[in-house]
Amino acid sequence: MTAPASAPKKSITLRQTILALKSPPVAMMLALGFGSGLPFLLTGATFGYWLRDEGTTLTAIGFLSWVGLAYTFKFIWAPIVDRLPAPFLKKRGRRRGWVVLSQLLVAAGLLGMALVGPHGAGGLAAIGALALVVAFASATQDIAVDAWRIEAAADPDELGLFTSSFTLGYRIALLVTDALILIFAQNLGWPISYGMMAAAMGIGIFAAFRMPEPARLETAIEERARAASLLSVRGATDAVIGPLIEFFRHHGAWALLMLTMISVYRLPEFVIGPVAGPFYHDLGLEKDVVGGIRASVGLIASILGIAAGGVCAVRLGYIRTLILGAVLQGFGVAAYAVVATFGAEDLRLFGAAMATDNFCYAFAGVALVTYMSSLTSIGYTATQYALLSSIYTLFGKFLKGFSGAVVDALDQGRTLMQAYAIFYIGAGLIALPALILCVILTRQRAEARSGSSL
Repeated sequence: MTAPASAPKKSITLRQTILALKSPPVAMMLALGFGSGLPFLLTGATFGYWLRDEGTTLTAIGFLSWVGLAYTFKFIWAPIVDRLPAPFLKKRGRRRGWVVLSQLLVAAGLLGMALVGPHGAGGLAAIGALALVVAFASATQDIAVDAWRIEAAADPDELGLFTSSFTLGYRIALLVTDALILIFAQNLGWPISYGMMAAAMGIGIFAAFRMPEPARLETAIEERARAASLLSVRGATDAVIGPLIEFFRHHGAWALLMLTMISVYRLPEFVIGPVAGPFYHDLGLEKDVVGGIRASVGLIASILGIAAGGVCAVRLGYIRTLILGAVLQGFGVAAYAVVATFGAEDLRLFGAAMATDNFCYAFAGVALVTYMSSLTSIGYTATQYALLSSIYTLFGKFLKGFSGAVVDALDQGRTLMQAYAIFYIGAGLIALPALILCVILTRQRAEARSGSSL
């Protein structure tokens, strides 16, 4: 039985990450993080905001959020990304080819959404289909970029640096698509704003051509290819089932508990996603006001959360940081219930809730990403990490489709804001299963260490 890998000995602080941006690979990893994060909210919460602005019901918005299930099922085609070169871009390298291809598809899909709109030809079905294309391409990009980030690192310390840089870039992209786009939409309209986001994917494409391919990847892939061709039964089995077998072999009795904990860890943030934008709309806030608060206190809180998550992962260890993250994200989500109860007339209250949630969201995100990154094996990196990230999104992506319907149901016999308040409190309590599992995992790990020392 193998315990989870211990945290790197060096603390990767925000200051170290910023100073390390002088290194081209670290800077390019930040840009790749930006490209990975850009499409996420454009088919999620921000997309819901646009739809609510156009008069779409909460129930319909919730169901349309299911396009995000593409992120959940990406493990299905991850073996292809792991073992085969990208169509038309074979000479560009295995990781680079898939990243560039997926980035181009994301840009095309976002441009299509801008041109069609919710009331264009085909209505919600057409823009929903384009959102699905964006989500599918974005999930494929995540498969390749996550593997690239892990494989490019020479040691655990560099992995921590790449992860911090990637996370910072990802959070900047979320800021753009969660805050700045609202200011653009207020003044330029949603279609032009989405067109601008399509153009911004060029940042990730530029980084993909500048980031060097991981040298040790091809060695591991070639060894497996020599052992069995991907087109053979043995090779196909190794590509699809091998990563899972290797994961359970390496982590033993820990594996199932790890996967269960991962699957429920981010449920609070997932379930509030589809109704976040509509909630701001229903509060009566202008889009540029929400965007301004997100771009100021929200940004500061996110950066502090990233830094705190990285430091705690090193000083407390992965599991204890996960425990703290579970507690924090529950409180962060429930903070919006206060806004729903007392209203958004006092923007300081709204800003405090936004800052609390953003800090907790960023902290828990760094904790989980760093932990999952430590569990992968070279040669199976893309598929294993895709499997882990798919597991962590499975329940959340499914349950969030019902969030709009839940708020609509709670609205019966209550005011809409009372319905939102109850919903946010319930979403915060969903953090409890992850918290309990993290505590169990910590105790089992302590018992294993105690037993090995006897």
